[in-house]
Formats: sequence, C-alpha cells, structure tokens
Amino acid sequence: MRKSIFAICSALLLITSTGGKAQTKHSGYPITPVPFTSVKVEDTFWKQRLEASRKVTIPLAFSKCEETGRYTNFVRAANPSDSYKVEGYPFDDTDVYKTIEGAAYSLQTFPNKKLEHYIDSILIIVGKAQEPDGYLYTARTMNPKHPHEWAGSERWVQEEELSHELYDLGHMIEGAVAYYQATGKHNFLDIAIKYADCVCRAIGPNENQLKVVPGHQIAEMALCKLYLTTGERKYLDEAKFFLDMRAKTSHHDEYNQTHKPVIEQDEAVGHAVRAGYMYSGMADVAALTSDTAYIHAIDRIWDNIVSKKFYLTGGVGSTASGEAFGRNYELPNMSAYCETCAAIAQVYLNYRLFLLHGESKYYDALERTLYNGLISGVSLDGGRFFYPNPLKSMGQHQREPWFGCACCPSNICRFIPSLPGYIYAVKDASLYVNLFMSNESDIKVMGKNVHLTQSTLYPSNGDVKISVTPKSAQQFTLKIRIPGWVRNEVVPSDLYNYNDELDLKYTVKVNGIAVSKPLKDGYCSIDRKWKKGDKVEIHFDMEPRTVKANNHVEADRGRVAIERGPLVYCAEWPDNKGFNVLNVLINHNPKFEVVSAPNLLYGINEIKTKAQTLNYDIEGRLQTKDVDLTLIPYYAWAHRGAGNMDIWMAQDLSAVSPSMPETLASKSKIDASLKTASLSAINDRLLPADENDRSIPYYHWWPKKDTTEWISYQFPTSSTISSSTVYWFDDSPWGGCRVPESWKLYYKDPQSNWVPVENIDNYSTKKGVGNLVRFKPVTTDALKLEVQLPKDNSAGIYEWNVK
Repeated sequence: MRKSIFAICSALLLITSTGGKAQTKHSGYPITPVPFTSVKVEDTFWKQRLEASRKVTIPLAFSKCEETGRYTNFVRAANPSDSYKVEGYPFDDTDVYKTIEGAAYSLQTFPNKKLEHYIDSILIIVGKAQEPDGYLYTARTMNPKHPHEWAGSERWVQEEELSHELYDLGHMIEGAVAYYQATGKHNFLDIAIKYADCVCRAIGPNENQLKVVPGHQIAEMALCKLYLTTGERKYLDEAKFFLDMRAKTSHHDEYNQTHKPVIEQDEAVGHAVRAGYMYSGMADVAALTSDTAYIHAIDRIWDNIVSKKFYLTGGVGSTASGEAFGRNYELPNMSAYCETCAAIAQVYLNYRLFLLHGESKYYDALERTLYNGLISGVSLDGGRFFYPNPLKSMGQHQREPWFGCACCPSNICRFIPSLPGYIYAVKDASLYVNLFMSNESDIKVMGKNVHLTQSTLYPSNGDVKISVTPKSAQQFTLKIRIPGWVRNEVVPSDLYNYNDELDLKYTVKVNGIAVSKPLKDGYCSIDRKWKKGDKVEIHFDMEPRTVKANNHVEADRGRVAIERGPLVYCAEWPDNKGFNVLNVLINHNPKFEVVSAPNLLYGINEIKTKAQTLNYDIEGRLQTKDVDLTLIPYYAWAHRGAGNMDIWMAQDLSAVSPSMPETLASKSKIDASLKTASLSAINDRLLPADENDRSIPYYHWWPKKDTTEWISYQFPTSSTISSSTVYWFDDSPWGGCRVPESWKLYYKDPQSNWVPVENIDNYSTKKGVGNLVRFKPVTTDALKLEVQLPKDNSAGIYEWNVK
C-alpha cells in the first residue's frame, strides 16, 4: 500500500504557496497568547519531550495512518465502489488531520522540506476524496449505498448519535489552519473551507436548513478558528448556532451534553472529551461575541470540576462507562478512566479561562494536568500511549504503540509541539509568566519587542532565572505566577488539602533586591521601567508534601498521596521489590528524602521514606513488616514492565489492604479461550464490594458475543476440590458485558479428559455476589469454567475461587 499511495502522490503533487506565513485576526480574548513560534524551549525536562514528539511520535502516527488504511480510505472515497467494506471507525479520517496539525506546529519551529512535501502528497489524496459540494466523510463516500454502520442512510441523520461528520470537520479545520499558518499554503485550508461551507449551507437556523448539533463537539472551537483565519462571520455564527441549539433538537442526553441548553448547565456531565471541547468552544464564542451568559455557565461548570470531579493528577472522567464524568466526588483510582484526550481538553479549557479572567488558578489546574495526567499518556521515548490513565494498577495497564480508536496518540501529536505557546501571555502593558521552563522568547509588549531568557531546572527544583532585555528601556509589568502548590493550595477548591505542617516560602528578586508585594490573582506583579540586563530571580521552596482528599471522596478515605512541586508521585513495583506497594501503610509523621536519579527514566528525583506493609500469614494472623518505600513521578510509571502501582496509599488502618494468604486458585496457572493482560484478575484474591465496584480488576471476553468461552486453572499439584465460587462482572446498562446465559464446571480426569462435575447446587448468575456451586468431591490437577455468552453481549469475571 505504501508504494501505491506514494505513486499516486508523486504523480499528482502540486504545491501552492502564498509566499509567506499566514496572519490571523485577534482572538477576542482580553489577554493575548504569545504564539509558540516566538518561544524556543531549551529546557532539560521539556526539550526531550518536544524532540521525541518530532522524531518519534509524529513519524509513528503518519506510519500508522498508512499501515492501518487511513490513507486508503481517502483513495477509496475518490473512487467509490459498492464492493468496499467500510470498516474501522467513522472518525478515522481525523487521525490524519490531527497528525498533520502536529507536524505543522513542528514545521514552524523546525522547518523540514521533506516532511512538508510528504504532507502535501497526503493532502492531494484528501482533496481527491472531497465531493463536489465540499462534503468530505470517507465513511460514506467510499460506498454511498453501504456506508459505515454508524453513518446513517443519509448525510447528518446520525450526526447527533454516532456518525461524527461534524467531528471530522472540526479536526480538519484545526489541522488546515495550523498547516496554513506554518507554510502559508492554501491546499489544506481550501479543502476545510469547502467542507465548512457545505455544512453552513446544510445546517443552520433558516427554514430550509437542518437543525442538528454535533454529536461529538470540536467543530465549535474549530469554526471560531476558521472565522479568525478568514474573517468570514458565518463560521462564528455556525459555531454559536451549534451551541445554542443543544437540547433544542430531538436529542437530549447527558452523554453529549444535550440534556440542557448550554447556558443553563452547571455540572460537568457525560463524555469527558466531548464536554471539555464544548466548554472550550463556549469560551471561544464568548470571547468573540461578548456573550456573558456563556461565561457564567462555564465558570459554574469549572467550579464543579475542580471542586468535585478533578483527579489529583489533573485527569477527568472517572468511569469507563461512557468515558464520562461520574457523580460528584466519584473518583475511583484503579478504574479511573482519565482519558488522555480529556486531559488535553482540560488544558484547552483552563487556558481559555485564564485568557478570559487573568487569574492564576486556571494555570494551577492546567499545570497539574500538564505535568501529570497528560504527559503520562505518552511514553518518554514518544512511541507508546495510554488511552486511560489510572491512579492505581495491578499490572493490567500498559502503554500501546497504537489503538484501533487512535484519538489519543494523534491528539498527543498535535498537543506536545504546541506547548511553548502556553508559557507567556500579554495584556496591554502586562507580560504574564505562566509556566517555568528554560527558553528564549521574543514578545511584543505595547508594540515593542522584549527578549526574555528563562533558565531553570523546574520541576526538578524551584529556582528560576529570567533575563529581561527590552529593545530600549520600557515601562511594563512582569506578572509572575506563584503556583498554588507553594501557596499551600493543592487545587483551587477544598477537594484536596496538604495535611502536613509545612509552610513553603517563595522569593522574587530583581537585580538582587527582594520584591515584597501582595499577590493579586495569584501573580507577583513587578511594574518598573525595564532595561537591558535586568535579571529576575525566583525561588520556590520545593519539598515533598502529603495530600489528603475531601472526605466525600470515598476511594481516598484514610489515604494520602505524595507530591513535590507540580509533580504527583507514585509507588511502583520495580523500585520496591520484596513487598507489594498496594499493601503499604504510610507513617503518620513520615520523613522524606529526595534522591537524584539522573540515569533513571530520563532523569528523575526519587522520594524515599520509611513505611510498613501488612499481610496475613497462613493461619490468618496479621503481620507487619518495615520497608523502605521509593516513589517516582507518576508520569514516568509503566516503563519497566507490568506490575503494581499506587498513588493514594493507606495512612489509616481502616484503609489498608493486607496481603491475603495464598489460595489454591492464586497458586494456579490460568489459561483462557481469550488471553488478555487482565486474566490475572480472576485469582488476585480481590472481591467486589457490589455489582458496580470498578475499583478492582476484572477479566472479560469482550468483544466475543453469543459464543462458548472458557477459563481454566492448572493446579500446582493434584488436589481434592468440592466447591467453586464465581463473582460475575456485569457493566450494564452502558457497557458490553452481562452475566452469562449459563455456565458449567469440568475437571480433568486421569486420562486428561474434561468431565462435568456432579453438582449439588444450581449454577447461578447473580451480579456482584459470590455464586457458589458445591459438587461431589473430585481429585484433579485442573478445573475448567465454561460459559455461554449472551446473544448480544459478552461476559466477565471479577474473581473465581476454588476449594
């Protein structure tokens, strides 16, 4: 496929250019972002990640688009046929658009003619797939008679459910504008404008137009960006129409935030990525239209997130069911979804709210997400990815090189290269310093150029030096964010609090003289006439801190987490061999030691402390053991193989989970008809609290349906057994697993034949409880559990015990 695609590209390649970089209108926000092209990052921590994105992540994503048929879809759409089987997801086109967007950001910082030529060749294929009126949706166009099963029989009819036609438009625009700004070329932008015009003609407020809203939001943000790029007001109007019409069509669902009109919403609900993109789009429309009702709504929603639905890692989305926000304070750890895309959406939202309000609390939330729950989504080398980012694991979570639904890898592609644009901002005669990383930048303040050089090892330590070099002596205010973590504020709410007695300090000096001014909106503001050679020295005390969650967060009661500066730490198995990090009891007055490990995980600071573990001996007596506990930054976990990891560790006895004594099941070798990493869950000795418990691992046969499946135990030695208990996993009504239609037990006889046990009890299928089956005692070295899956669903198991 690679050769055939490039043959087409080479034959068709036509490159057009404006001859210079593109310019855009003002964003409408009171505070103006400093573009990332004005900032050159030379930071120890971030430069490695930016290079990994450029050298590994973006090339990998392009290769996966080839390998998985993303480009082929466009080729087929240009040459439709009734014989094509439309597979994959209807939003697979967006992986191409997002990867181009990330590459465009990279091109602005690191020009690369070969990469540019490659992208142009892809865009020829994309352009050929566009229908004459501008519609571009390969999931329909490649086989109009038999489109993708989510697409619907006609355009737009399934948009509010599953088709993702407007989601495709949104990512197309984002990528097209980025490529236009990077190269000045109109090739991608013209394609996006043509599709946007098609949408504006078909959907809108007029009598002859359809009343449809995006099922998966992002078009709102993108259309605002297209308005700023082209000056065409119709795109802004369409974005506002999409928002204003939510809950006013026939579709009403919390899942995609159509349960209420947007200006009436006050709680973050439903799919966390959809929600984050919608709230960001509301901020964009509010900034461009001065609609205060939008601002009041997103302020209320933001308050709900940071006070009730925000993980310590800055992730959001507590449940895999709908990839969604949970109830207030519902923040489980092992089953935390915390999708990487949702973390990126939170950065977008907090960034926009800062641009609206100018308060540091939004950057405090942004920084927490950025350094923890976002970059954990990509491996340090840039080549593997998390979809969910849990806060606790028993080894069932590992990064993958790609996913069938590849939204997270391609989203990482476009976010990381844009990072330098989040460091600074300007409003009139004020220059904001929001993030701390070594860089050189050229920034316009009141129309005059100011050169800044920032030097720091942050987040390794809290020392920052800034050299200020205006073109000529200039009066302006340098506003330095003083992070919440150094002001004794974990997050801008009472969701988390430090529970130690530390009182961290900070200092700010200009040319060696201390600045002592009260903070306003979280900023230290230095208003002076700056001249060449002025130097600002900032110091933040950076010590390990213990954090407790609000008592309403059931999953974290009696537990503490440890962080240092902006980094959340975790205990992982490779650093703590000889004991189980899930059974650790943290001392009530812990003492911490920070140890530099420059050769571990691209260079980290470890935190070490004394702790205890608890376990039951073979007779069921509780025992304690003193251990040396080592913690690493959360973003760096899962790079050294599968195993246990935990952030929230017990400090109260009521929260500790002692290691249970071994059982026949736990000592057995497991086999199954469907082998997955989660198979170890069935004999981990963890029992569900109820049918809705998602805090412990489980095994399932998904996507199998209406089939006969099995799991088996190979015992270490021949044993006499007479009962078995199964805890079924059922994630109805939203998930794909139900209790099985039926099940049976078989033992292996001396001739290695599987023989049914002679039951005393019936095979029950109750959810959330132990389903005990007693049978006539047998002596065997293996037992098999066979299930008949439901016709339209799969099935799963929490735990399978044998006695």
